[in-house]
Amino acid sequence: MTIVTPLLLDQGRPAGRAKPSAAAHLSDAQIEELGRELDALRESVIATRGARDAAYIRRVIATQRSLELAGRAALLFAKHKPAWLAGTGMLTLAKILENMEIGHNVLHGQWDWMRDPDIHSTTWEWDFVTPAEAWQHTHNDLHHTWTNVVGKDRDVGYTILRMDEDQPWTPRNLGNPLYNALLAPVFEWGIAIYDLELDEVREGRKPVAELKRGLKALGAKFVKQAAKDYAATPAAAAVTGSAKQALTATLTANAARNIWAHAVIFCGHFPAGADTFTEEQIEGETRGDWYVRQMIGSANISGSRLMHLMTGNLSFQIEHHLFPDLPSNRYAEVAVKVREICERYELPYTTGPLPKQVASAWAKVFRLALP
Repeated sequence: MTIVTPLLLDQGRPAGRAKPSAAAHLSDAQIEELGRELDALRESVIATRGARDAAYIRRVIATQRSLELAGRAALLFAKHKPAWLAGTGMLTLAKILENMEIGHNVLHGQWDWMRDPDIHSTTWEWDFVTPAEAWQHTHNDLHHTWTNVVGKDRDVGYTILRMDEDQPWTPRNLGNPLYNALLAPVFEWGIAIYDLELDEVREGRKPVAELKRGLKALGAKFVKQAAKDYAATPAAAAVTGSAKQALTATLTANAARNIWAHAVIFCGHFPAGADTFTEEQIEGETRGDWYVRQMIGSANISGSRLMHLMTGNLSFQIEHHLFPDLPSNRYAEVAVKVREICERYELPYTTGPLPKQVASAWAKVFRLALP
């Protein structure tokens, strides 16, 4: 299930339609040319995908599985504090790698070109409680198509938070900071419930039968996850009298993974500098317009190669939204060219270190709690 762009026209924007303020200085011809440049950049990466890229993802998967195996082995002796710390740390790293650099990107179809049935968007099931198919619909199909369009992109606040001034304020929004703080350690469950699209069912836009199917799939996935983390690992550790400690370790690893994923994802579209859009602004949107919206509606995180790896290269959120199906290991080289294009067309390229971006996203959470 690979989403590149929605069906867009090369030309056809309604006359007089307002452009986003950050792109208001660009003529229609310039936006079309920008689109052609980005198409060419994408094609250049596709043309050079090969053994180096395949070796990269297989190496990351092997590292992740080794970390998970070693972590769970250490937890067999979790009643000893050093083993608890080592096991919890390795399991946390394994879960972050699986979710961010492997699962998220495999489910985008970034590695489908390898034609490996074990690393394919149609077969991968990730270490996250929400089923892959449900997440692909809300994330790949909806969010990546309608990025930051208020009223169409349900990821603007995840139906829980008020994250844009154009979202009507109600007294319940006073709890914005509390909701976000509670969401972080159970983020996988927040996403799982969000993926059920309960609001769509309530409004009659999604059949109840589909909700029942989603609930059944979620239940099956939860049983599988719980059996691995909260039954099998503690049961094995019971042999050494470490069952209770192994259980607290798996709970801690899941919570730490959730907090990290929450932080990275909130940095992608909510810091200062990431724009939002109205439905009127995207009427008759061309391919170049769509590219512009992805660039000015997304935000990057600067940092080391290790940090980029642990974010699943979502630290290159701008590049990811431009080219969601390109291999994540290529985003760093693509970013150099995308930034140059932004500078040449006088478009913002929002980026900053992780603490700054997290603080900025949280500042918005607090600010929009108020009318």
